[in-house]
Amino acid sequence: MDRHAPWNGANERAREEQMLLETGCGAVINLAGLWGGARDPRNWIARVAGTKEKLREKGSLHLIHGEDVARAVLEVVMKWDLAVGERWLLTDMRSYDWWNLALAWGSEECKGWAMELMREEDQRVLPRDVGRRGKNLDSREFWMVFGLHPKMSLFTR
Repeated sequence: MDRHAPWNGANERAREEQMLLETGCGAVINLAGLWGGARDPRNWIARVAGTKEKLREKGSLHLIHGEDVARAVLEVVMKWDLAVGERWLLTDMRSYDWWNLALAWGSEECKGWAMELMREEDQRVLPRDVGRRGKNLDSREFWMVFGLHPKMSLFTR
């Protein structure tokens, strides 16, 4: 899924964004999961994967760090002619696997669920193949158009 994917017309915010774009005097930056500071993905495991069944349902996690959001907004303002009238998607260009994160950061029980799910699904290594994780967000176009790259990821913390 990239910035050109159809937007959800039933979503009130998306409708408002579309109206702004149609005026020709605005731009929209849709953010992946915002993290940084107190918003630490390590703390999300227990909430979003509190049972084995909830973890089973989890696929990809897409993130963007607040520092990269700030850099992106500044670049959009400085290169407004490239941004105006456009809807952009912003991620750190990575697709994280919830099972992988659970195995790395979860409680002992959660790590056990991840291992059980790997056995049940004949998943030999983590992260799972992108195709097995469901929706994946592609924000390459933003970074290429504006001549940037994300600085922050879960690997650079």
